[in-house]
Amino acid sequence: MQFNEKRMLDRLMEMIRIDSPSFHEKPMTDYLEKYFKDRGYEVYRDEAGSKFGSDGGNVLVHIPGTMEGEAICFNAHQDTVEPGRGIEPVYKDGKVRSAGDTVLGADDKSGIAMLMELLDVIKENNVPHREMYYLFTICEEQGMHGAKNFDISKLPCRNLYALDGAGQVGGVSTSSPSKYGIRAVFHGKAAHAGIEPQNGINAVCMAARAISLVKFGRIDEETTSNVGRIEGGGMTNVVSDSAFFTAEVRSHSEEKLQHQLDLIKKACQQAAEEFGGKAEVELSHDYPAAKPNPESFLYQLNLKALKAEGIEPHYVISGGGGDSNIFSGKGFECGGISTGMLDVHGVNETLHLDIFQQAFNVVYRMMTENL
Repeated sequence: MQFNEKRMLDRLMEMIRIDSPSFHEKPMTDYLEKYFKDRGYEVYRDEAGSKFGSDGGNVLVHIPGTMEGEAICFNAHQDTVEPGRGIEPVYKDGKVRSAGDTVLGADDKSGIAMLMELLDVIKENNVPHREMYYLFTICEEQGMHGAKNFDISKLPCRNLYALDGAGQVGGVSTSSPSKYGIRAVFHGKAAHAGIEPQNGINAVCMAARAISLVKFGRIDEETTSNVGRIEGGGMTNVVSDSAFFTAEVRSHSEEKLQHQLDLIKKACQQAAEEFGGKAEVELSHDYPAAKPNPESFLYQLNLKALKAEGIEPHYVISGGGGDSNIFSGKGFECGGISTGMLDVHGVNETLHLDIFQQAFNVVYRMMTENL
């Protein structure tokens, strides 16, 4: 089914020009609430953002079905990463990109635009469709806080399909990892670095020693770990009395994940003991693993729609996470698709309309066909 390119692009560019970086999604939330209410749909807007410092809210739209079949919730997120203010999108040769030194914001406004255009095409052609919900979450890029704080009692169906993927269409995730965040804080003792360094305890060196005791990067085929930030101290003539580093561990195996966390905690304590200081390690479970049931309705419908479009599915073990991880942990069957975004989270982010069209056709089939 061909979408209306001008209509879709006009709407997409309108939304891209609405600044909505994580924690500042209110203008986008307002836009979505008005857009769907003006078209007569039942819209629920929550106050989830007030729980974690965002000015926006999750928006849930109910679209009653006109055919038999299980209901599906289609999901996309409102927020963008930085630099994401004052974005000016340009379209040329079948691609949309930013005209300046910002991200494009196709992640994930291309998913929102696709859902809007799908609804327009279905309505203007009087195509029967299943019962659907559109869920537009906030703060997906910064910890999936919108999904974590969404009241799932408002969503009666248990199938959730995210339009938030990058790359080519056809990848089917068989597993995505659980992720823990780590903040290790080291306490030393200040002293004059030129007169009495022997009387100080250098917290920066403690942190460096702890990091040196652990392997980071690719741990094995299921597990990764990374140090993202290290900070501490001040003047070079003062022995640093405080420092910290932040890190993460992801794994498809809870046993391997816990083993890596234990190694990091042990290394921090060992470094503190060697230097005579103290270490505190804080852990945050950012999201659980997601392992779709290959026999589920949503999984099988996705495969059918891909194959009907002549797209051979390729099965992938994902290293990333998103709203689907949160909803999977709450008992939902989850899946997702690329919208044609490439080079996301950078100033070279691009939306390819030929890939967008493929995804559009797959989701259209999922909305209008049954197994």
